[in-house]
Amino acid sequence: MSGTGRPTVAVIGAGTIGLGWITLFLGHGLDVRVNSRRPEARSVVLGGLRTFAPTLPGGAGLDPEELLERVTFEPDVARAVEGVDVVQENAPEDLPLKQELYRLIGEAAPARALLLSSTSTLLPDAMGERMKDSARLVVGHPFNSPHIVPLVEVVAGERTDPAAVTEAVDFYRSVDRTPVVLRRPIARFVANRLQSALLQESIHLVREGVVTMEELDTVVTRSIGLRWATIGPFHAFHLGGGEGGLRKWLGHLGVGLERSWAELGSPRMTEETIDALGTEAERLFGGTGYGDLCRERDLRHRAVLDALAAVGTEPGTATVGPRPDDPAPDRTATGRPGTGGASS
Repeated sequence: MSGTGRPTVAVIGAGTIGLGWITLFLGHGLDVRVNSRRPEARSVVLGGLRTFAPTLPGGAGLDPEELLERVTFEPDVARAVEGVDVVQENAPEDLPLKQELYRLIGEAAPARALLLSSTSTLLPDAMGERMKDSARLVVGHPFNSPHIVPLVEVVAGERTDPAAVTEAVDFYRSVDRTPVVLRRPIARFVANRLQSALLQESIHLVREGVVTMEELDTVVTRSIGLRWATIGPFHAFHLGGGEGGLRKWLGHLGVGLERSWAELGSPRMTEETIDALGTEAERLFGGTGYGDLCRERDLRHRAVLDALAAVGTEPGTATVGPRPDDPAPDRTATGRPGTGGASS
């Protein structure tokens, strides 16, 4: 622990996700050590704080320069993780790179340190292949932006110590995230798989000329996006079944649902497709700077979360993940997930 009694966190990488984590951790009073070999790392982090900090709860009163005083910069990985309590890694999705990175981290970090990866595709056992002991390595996959969007998918491996899963859940709850422990590992996890399915059909509909990109975004935000901000797909269709619930809905429309799945598009990511989508996105969004777009997005996300909290139904207030009295999940998948409460 740092001299404040709060954990010291090493953030590996100062890209988009890393900057979001840095902002979140600083906003919760943690000391942060940033590992980045970029010579301009300090100015990059300060710029990120200026963009992201105002959208934190109570962030309007946060001074990015004052937040930066609790950040130290260390370009050497081994020195960056010396003596820390938590490592949040955000390196590119390159398995050999991450394997070598975790070999170095495993040798230099304290044995008690919690090793968390923001990976969106890789599993702990694969990333820790070159470590002498990867029991403390856990996936903590956020949904962009990590300083605003509460979800963190916690994924263990066959070699993961169940206690590390418990600690990961506790740590993320302590910074007001909503950790969900996957009951077994699966490539690309849950949120990205769902997002990918929607994106697939979105690209198909735009490329087939059914709607424009702008119109499709409007369809989502004015219908299912609004619905999913308050209740999930199963909850929604349970209500769609009226008094009979989901069972009635599936029994009535199940056959048609299968036919609709067969009709979904499978667009190819050709150069022509990429160029057409990129050109349209640049036309729609290119006139506004990246920082301004991020602030607008985060303010909208924050407004939704604040509104839900005001009516007492903020996502994550219900128990999530396995409960202590649940049957044990397949140990080859995750190990026993933790359910400990947060500390602040």
